[in-house]
Amino acid sequence: MIHTEAVRTRIEEAIPDLAGRMKFAAEWAKVIESGQLPQADLAGFVLPGFLRGGVARAMTGAFIQELESMVSVVLCKRVSGDPTGSKAIDEMKTFAEHAIKAIAGWEPPVAEGEAEPIGVFEFAQGELVGAVDSTLVFQLDFRLNDQLRIFPT
Repeated sequence: MIHTEAVRTRIEEAIPDLAGRMKFAAEWAKVIESGQLPQADLAGFVLPGFLRGGVARAMTGAFIQELESMVSVVLCKRVSGDPTGSKAIDEMKTFAEHAIKAIAGWEPPVAEGEAEPIGVFEFAQGELVGAVDSTLVFQLDFRLNDQLRIFPT
């Protein structure tokens, strides 16, 4: 339902500068706790977002409910030798655009035992969420419309 691993792989393939530099929620939690952002010029995190249930239908032998899930991608770009930050902002825009193009319109692969999603990832929003210790932090949110399907045994 929440495709963080697939999103990480997709972004690392689309943005070679991020290959091996995309981490998950546990590493992001350490960043938040310590207050120290990654020392690399560019780093990223893929975080699970919300799960929101929608209209449900119960029928003989099945329970089906609309489901919307969100995945967030946090990009961190270190600013060095750029007093105004304008070069870093331009680079961050480029990385954000590449990430959006990699994920929006893409259907994640189906894991064993999971049902195929009924939709593709849609770009929901993006924003500069901070500039800390000479590092710009930009968050992109993607949503996937899907269904929860339960077939009692």
